[in-house]
Amino acid sequence: MKKEYIKRYSQAFKQQIIKEYEEGASANYLSEKYGIRGGNTIKNWVKKYGKKGYRNEVVQIQTVEDQEEVKGMRLRIKELEAALAQSVLDKRMLETIVEVGSKELGIDLKKSLGSRS
Repeated sequence: MKKEYIKRYSQAFKQQIIKEYEEGASANYLSEKYGIRGGNTIKNWVKKYGKKGYRNEVVQIQTVEDQEEVKGMRLRIKELEAALAQSVLDKRMLETIVEVGSKELGIDLKKSLGSRS
């Protein structure tokens, strides 16, 4: 007669597995890494003890109009980011011009130009 061994996992071991899972490791990877044979064992631990529960893949279902709108918004974001970057460069250039001009002329152009409102 062959003896069958029943594995009992400590709470600390379960928490380590859950921590690794919540940091991004897959349940299959962890099963192989630690030799956990039960197909749903890790999923059950995560549901029972995990902070966020079992990860599920999110599937978005969109109409063609929604997809086009999202593409348009992404394009608009890129355009706005480029415009912002250009504005930052322009501002830095003008500040540098004022700074260099102040040194060359020996006067504080910021105060001089700022007082003419």
